Amino acid sequence: MSRQLRLSISCAAAFLVALLGLPLCNYFAPEFMAQRIGGFTRTWLLLGVLFFPLVWIISGFFIRRSIDLENAEVRDAADSRQTPSQNR
Repeated sequence: MSRQLRLSISCAAAFLVALLGLPLCNYFAPEFMAQRIGGFTRTWLLLGVLFFPLVWIISGFFIRRSIDLENAEVRDAADSRQTPSQNR
């Protein structure tokens, strides 16, 4: 359970850094964020083009890791069920 909690907190922290990082960058470095890249300002490039793929990456990592943790829990439960019956 604590591994799942750590995973949830780390994914939430990554999302919050991405979510709060853009306004902070706009506030602290407006000239830098106003520079154009491929026709977009950095702000719109990050917000409109790169934000959703980043969220997909975070959620994909969370889902894959959650499934791995759940499978490990099932294996542990199966091992603990087999161990007492072998001691008879």
